[in-house]
Amino acid sequence: MMQLCGVAASNYYNKVKLALLEKGVAFEEVEVWTDEKQRMGIDSPAGKIPYIRTPQGPLSESLAISDYIEETHPQPPMYPGDAYARAKVREMCVVLELYMELPSRRLYPLAFFGGTVSDDVKAQAKKDLERGVNAFKALARFAPYLMGGQLTHADFAAFVHLPLVSMTTKIIYGADMLEGIAEIKPYMKMLKDRPHFQAVDAARKQCVAGAAGRIGK
Repeated sequence: MMQLCGVAASNYYNKVKLALLEKGVAFEEVEVWTDEKQRMGIDSPAGKIPYIRTPQGPLSESLAISDYIEETHPQPPMYPGDAYARAKVREMCVVLELYMELPSRRLYPLAFFGGTVSDDVKAQAKKDLERGVNAFKALARFAPYLMGGQLTHADFAAFVHLPLVSMTTKIIYGADMLEGIAEIKPYMKMLKDRPHFQAVDAARKQCVAGAAGRIGK
């Protein structure tokens, strides 16, 4: 059986977990924190979570994991059948992760963990986030799912990343940079009405509440 390694406090872990649950893949969760580098060993060469253990061996990086899950468990499909539409879903995942979540992540020490962030970092992150939000608005369809009529990996990414972008920018800049996208609230509510999304969010909240001293390391 596949093993999903990491913790429910991680947005990237939860993105992968949603894919497994929505596709009905049997898997076991193995709790591994980011400060357990030795325990990760060669399973996660960059020392990051999540990673999975498969019959063929370990695999890390959430985008690679998502594609592996899709190829080994093609039903129900979480990518469109058309090559261009599949590429557009991956394009949105990249925008969410590299141009929205990653700039936000630079601000997490100050926003959530009592640390500090320089004014230069805040200024650059804001510039990068503005570019990311503009790209997101240009690509998002909300019809009713993020990229059209089909639930895809882009929805898993959006569900775990968008709340962090909203919270972080509101704390650091005094305004939610996603507030102007009116479709986001009903879209997120639609996702939260799905049982697997509810379960993942509940596990995340429980993990965060019980592990304040380890998150952010």
